[in-house]
Amino acid sequence: MTRGFSIYLDALRFGAAFIVLLSHWAYPRFTDGVYLWIRELNLGSDAVVVFFVLSGLVVAYAADQRDKTAGRFAFARITRLLSVAFPALMLCYGLDRIGATLWPDAYAGWWYNPIGLGQTLWEGLSFTSQWGNDLTRIGTNGPYWSLSYEAAFYVLFGIALWTKGATRVVALTAGALLIGPRILILMPAWLMGVAAWHMIKSGTLPTRKQSTAAICLPPIAYGIALTLQVPDQLTALSAQVLGLEHTGSFGFSDEFLWNAVLGVLITVHLLGVSAVARDDVRNLPFIRWLAGGSFSLYLVHYPLLQFLSPAMGDFGRTALGYMVLLLTTFIACYLFAEVFERTLKMQRAGLKMAVAWVRQPRVA
Repeated sequence: MTRGFSIYLDALRFGAAFIVLLSHWAYPRFTDGVYLWIRELNLGSDAVVVFFVLSGLVVAYAADQRDKTAGRFAFARITRLLSVAFPALMLCYGLDRIGATLWPDAYAGWWYNPIGLGQTLWEGLSFTSQWGNDLTRIGTNGPYWSLSYEAAFYVLFGIALWTKGATRVVALTAGALLIGPRILILMPAWLMGVAAWHMIKSGTLPTRKQSTAAICLPPIAYGIALTLQVPDQLTALSAQVLGLEHTGSFGFSDEFLWNAVLGVLITVHLLGVSAVARDDVRNLPFIRWLAGGSFSLYLVHYPLLQFLSPAMGDFGRTALGYMVLLLTTFIACYLFAEVFERTLKMQRAGLKMAVAWVRQPRVA
């Protein structure tokens, strides 16, 4: 993992989160259809696949180079998710309840599921809102669905990595049945990231000449695919082969064939970048800083957009108002990150100290 490649991954991580923000900001209820072309490109859904491939690569790297035991792996993954997810759930719940009271018309739509605090915390903190037959939307926080997928991938990966023989078979089977097929059909993209790390580690990378093609051809192929409406065609083909009218019952996995193709393009691109990325590059702290708040940007922006848009009144329906909404949401997300996401090391240290204190023998 060279410094150059690490910086590139950080830039990609922030870029994907920002594209998801733009994709939701472009909804007509926020920007009156002015930026609907962003929605029509469906870039937000594709950006989540970028996250999945990156996650597979980074988690495989961390498990291999840093965690090395099941306990450390579980601690790292759980704390990473909960450090942002728990405060995001509470913020979302609070904003949704206040917003729905002040501006009920703005919350009267498919985008708001007014579940109670108990269900919010249970489904949100267990990361099971998309497992099995569940398709629960957490308030207005649409992006939260992907954490349900991420947690499932972590569980199955951990089982595969740290169990053996019959125990592994039984645990993987039980896990797969509990998680359900909707999530499993998107796991190939995540596993491509895992495979990418092992190829990088073993040095199985494109040559210098091949790397140019590996870097450039996937973005070109992606642009051509969007122009030719390949995602829609593959989704229609999926429904036809399965004998369905459409793939809506698959929830957020409705484009699973296209997502697999996109996963291949992203993986090839990353392998090409890894082949030419070097250690002797500047650290670029601004890129690191942006990436360090990207999880918060991804997870908090939607309820903020939903709350701030009606709060801005008529000004929010102007060209300047659209930009103010975008900028205010962005700033609020990064303020949130300062308090929660960037304090992960401190949170982990505090948790370890608390556990050690509880385990201390008490003198009678």
